[in-house]
Amino acid sequence: MAIRHFLQFSDLSLPEFEYVMERARIIKRKFKNYEPYHPLLDRTLVMIFEKNSTRTRLSFEAGMHQLGGAAIYLNTRDSQLGRGEPVEDAGQVISRMCDIIMIRTFEQEMIERFAANSRVPVINGLTNQHHPCQVFADVFTYIEHRGTIAGKKVAWIGDANNMLYSWLQAAVIFGFHLHISTPKGYDMDMSLVSADASHYTVFENPSDACAGVDVVNTDVWTSMGYEAENQARLAAFDGWIVDEAKMARANPDALFMHCLPAHRGEEVSAGVIDGPQSVVWDEAENRLHIQKALLEFLVVGKITE
Repeated sequence: MAIRHFLQFSDLSLPEFEYVMERARIIKRKFKNYEPYHPLLDRTLVMIFEKNSTRTRLSFEAGMHQLGGAAIYLNTRDSQLGRGEPVEDAGQVISRMCDIIMIRTFEQEMIERFAANSRVPVINGLTNQHHPCQVFADVFTYIEHRGTIAGKKVAWIGDANNMLYSWLQAAVIFGFHLHISTPKGYDMDMSLVSADASHYTVFENPSDACAGVDVVNTDVWTSMGYEAENQARLAAFDGWIVDEAKMARANPDALFMHCLPAHRGEEVSAGVIDGPQSVVWDEAENRLHIQKALLEFLVVGKITE
């Protein structure tokens, strides 16, 4: 089987996403029913971290064990990568000792170079430019709660970060529309956006972006790697908090999503994230199930049960 990587959301087709989601439903059901399922017995996942993590490490490590395999944690500070070993050399060596690799790092270029020299599939666990696993879990969560996401409207309130760029790619593949509102100076890098603007609309007013949508989505105002900008960001993002007033402009059955961790009182009010429209805990759990299905798909291919 040809090596497949998942480095950004657009790396899979709609039929492939639909297949992996169906596998995630089956794998999740087995997990909930305490049914052992070990399609990756004797397989090894190497997890390389340059950025800190809670949900990414836990979901991949637990998921690999639950599938019957083993997961090995590597931090770049504790490996030769931290001492300047070329990424290309690391890709050659590490991929000869495992079956699949997940990398959580800063620049997309690094993971692209690594994958180009890997003999096994590579998954993007997060870069500054893309966060495909999180958005895959978010789309899966919406479908679990409300059915098809095709034709729906999703609001993105906050800066143009890796989550937004993955949501933009998802909109093209799944056929939904994004309402985007970013503070001045934190708008989209158009080199990361499709030339086809038919799948998104930009709003100056974040409240207007929430009008009539089916999902309201946000993220922390200061992501990892931008801590030095924190005070400037707090000032620039004034008014971009997702609060009860903004949620009231969305459709009555709209869902609130956040990739976590969250700062109540900054990007979201406690009343929203802890309220009845919030599905943030389901999103977090679904990282586990979606990634288990993705690991299965990339390592052993399609399975018919």
